[in-house]
Amino acid sequence: MMFPNRRRVLMAAAALTLAGCASLPLNMQPPEVSVSDLRLLDVGLLEQRFGLSLRVLNPNDAEIPIDGLSFTVELNGKPFAKGVSNQAVTVPRLSEAMLEVEAVSSLSGLLRQFGSMARGQERIDYRIYGTLYTGNLFGGVPFDQKGEVDFADLGVPSGTSRF
Repeated sequence: MMFPNRRRVLMAAAALTLAGCASLPLNMQPPEVSVSDLRLLDVGLLEQRFGLSLRVLNPNDAEIPIDGLSFTVELNGKPFAKGVSNQAVTVPRLSEAMLEVEAVSSLSGLLRQFGSMARGQERIDYRIYGTLYTGNLFGGVPFDQKGEVDFADLGVPSGTSRF
């Protein structure tokens, strides 16, 4: 049989542990993260560096302080690049903020995408997912966003070599 005080301590510890796992207060929606721009920064034999502009949209009536993120980019369902950043930004309530980050891809990831493009692929499906870190206040907030770039929409004629 457990002592009443010990039971209360265990229940309080369990409640604090569960509260610590929550990434945002119950009444808040997670922010949306999307790719706004992608730039090639550096090309090496075994890896490439890309600059990404990420748009972070806050649909909540309270600001969200972000002090870092980690993410993975997939192209056409295959891993392409990974990145981390300790850049801090506060996303105002009912607003958005831009984050400039870098990602690194391997030679195999780049060659896989060039192969798809050389075969005349008309679009690229992308996915970016990871975690926004909000410091001690809320912990980490996962994000997962998908999209596509259709070359027909960009005015690139079908069958035209892009490289």
